[in-house]
Amino acid sequence: MIDMQPATDTPKYRALVVDDEVPLAGVVASYLERERFVVCVAHNGDDALARARELDPDVVVLDLALPGIDGLEVCRRLRTFSDAYVVMLTARDTELDTIVGLSVGADDYMTKPFSPRELVARIRAMLRRPRSIPASTGAAPASAPPARVFGALRIDVAGRQVSIGTEPILLTRTEFDLLVALSSRPGVVLSRRQLVEAVWEDWVGNEQVVDVHIGHLRRKLGDDAANPRYVLTVRGVGYRMGTGQ
Repeated sequence: MIDMQPATDTPKYRALVVDDEVPLAGVVASYLERERFVVCVAHNGDDALARARELDPDVVVLDLALPGIDGLEVCRRLRTFSDAYVVMLTARDTELDTIVGLSVGADDYMTKPFSPRELVARIRAMLRRPRSIPASTGAAPASAPPARVFGALRIDVAGRQVSIGTEPILLTRTEFDLLVALSSRPGVVLSRRQLVEAVWEDWVGNEQVVDVHIGHLRRKLGDDAANPRYVLTVRGVGYRMGTGQ
């Protein structure tokens, strides 16, 4: 069963809360509603995916251990049609669970029990990142900076669009933000900590989150990790932007 709970006032963001623990889902939803989110609640994977298609959420709070389709599979399927931020909830605080969750497209994670206030603060931090320009506007503002070009790779920062040649590349917001951070200082090596600060702001978890999302980014760019053109690894230090040649 799914409960739609409209927020008061004029809400700015849409959130989907997915957890089979009904009281916990209700608490998280109430905290988000206080922040003027439109909140939808689902208690299993099938309903979560159906509601995500209807709601088109800005953020999904997703429990890992769901009945039926688990949170990992929900996240995988969600990533085929949504670029919503995903915060994964897990009752197990192990590095493997964290990396597996991030590897399927989650942007952040929290271990139960957690503070709902901290969860909302993390969500707010993610949503402070620039949003895509709506398609109805047609184009980026005239004052937008020129696109960044690395060989065949073109990064339109203002329009939040990426292409290789004539082919558009669909990135999640986190993947795009990583690419923007790297391309803002071409040739300069950025450590994982620097990338965390640029993209996740107040992230306090394992810095391997960077490696996971870099892996996703490379695959979408068609970049061979053994001989990359765009995202280069500097062993023991971090990553830098390549020339694309």
